[in-house]
Amino acid sequence: MADEHEQPEREWDEYEWERFLQNQDLRTERYLELLERYVDHPERDVLIAKEMGWFDFAAGEDGWEASCAGEEEELERFECELDGEGEADADEEALEEHPLYRIAFDLTVWLDSALEARGERVTEHPAAMELAKQTCILGGKVAAALSGPEESELGMTIAYLKRALRAANLALNAYAEVHREHLLGRVRDKQLRSRLFQVRDAVVVLIGETRAEWKRRLER
Repeated sequence: MADEHEQPEREWDEYEWERFLQNQDLRTERYLELLERYVDHPERDVLIAKEMGWFDFAAGEDGWEASCAGEEEELERFECELDGEGEADADEEALEEHPLYRIAFDLTVWLDSALEARGERVTEHPAAMELAKQTCILGGKVAAALSGPEESELGMTIAYLKRALRAANLALNAYAEVHREHLLGRVRDKQLRSRLFQVRDAVVVLIGETRAEWKRRLER
């Protein structure tokens, strides 16, 4: 019989998820530094694993497989984030139907086309490159926030949406420079501004709605 006093596992709030994600960011940066350092080393994987703390020294090399259980998935997550792909498994069909995902995805595609149409002078401009980068990050964070079933962790959803909001604001900062430099032309510039604010405002609304749902859960 289960312990009658055993408490169900508590769901993390947005702040606990933020601390977790910040720690993952640090681990990602550390992994990339090690990857660059040992890129041509014949024992690269072992050296990286040791410095990341994935290697069981007591077990020796024979303990590699057991001690690294689950780390392969972590590496895949790192690589997906760098490639601008989703940060979690998702029901793709449901994800692609979400209005916020659609406008974020459409913004990324539209911006890529708009920059390419203006040629190398624009695509290689630092402000345009930063704009494209933050827009891509924005889409990735939105996808991560919306991935998974409706009953998934709301704290995690809010934490990712806040990261999406940060990327949206950084994209708007980059847009301000693009605007000052007249890089896109009047029509595209106006369209870009409208699309950026549309996505940012939608993120803000969804953060508010998700926080309200979190409070309702706590009151049950």
